[in-house]
Amino acid sequence: MAARLLLRSAFRAATTCRAVPVPALTRGVTTGGIPTDEEQATGLEKQVLKSMKEGKDPYSILKPKEYAGTKDDPHLVPSVTNKRIVGCVCEEDNTAVIWFWLHEGEAQRCPSCGSHYKLVPHELPH
Repeated sequence: MAARLLLRSAFRAATTCRAVPVPALTRGVTTGGIPTDEEQATGLEKQVLKSMKEGKDPYSILKPKEYAGTKDDPHLVPSVTNKRIVGCVCEEDNTAVIWFWLHEGEAQRCPSCGSHYKLVPHELPH
């Protein structure tokens, strides 16, 4: 009974208070346009976008350059240590990956297909 009484009084109050029209909400986007990714970015994302604009690849997120894989033009493999494990898919439609250790120094061959790989030092960006 008390709930019914409260509901009626709330309904009456809501219908009688509508004398003043409610203004429509305005969005901040209408004043300055939609901000770009560079304008919205903060922290690490902002640093990455800034360095990409300068032509750098800070976290190796872009596709690496294609190399012939010969002894004169080996595939370059960046590493922060003096060795790294490398996986070679020797044929395009092959499902097996040939894994081998690549050590600092001369270019080394894949034991299966003969492609050459060379370890190059890599500095971390931070």
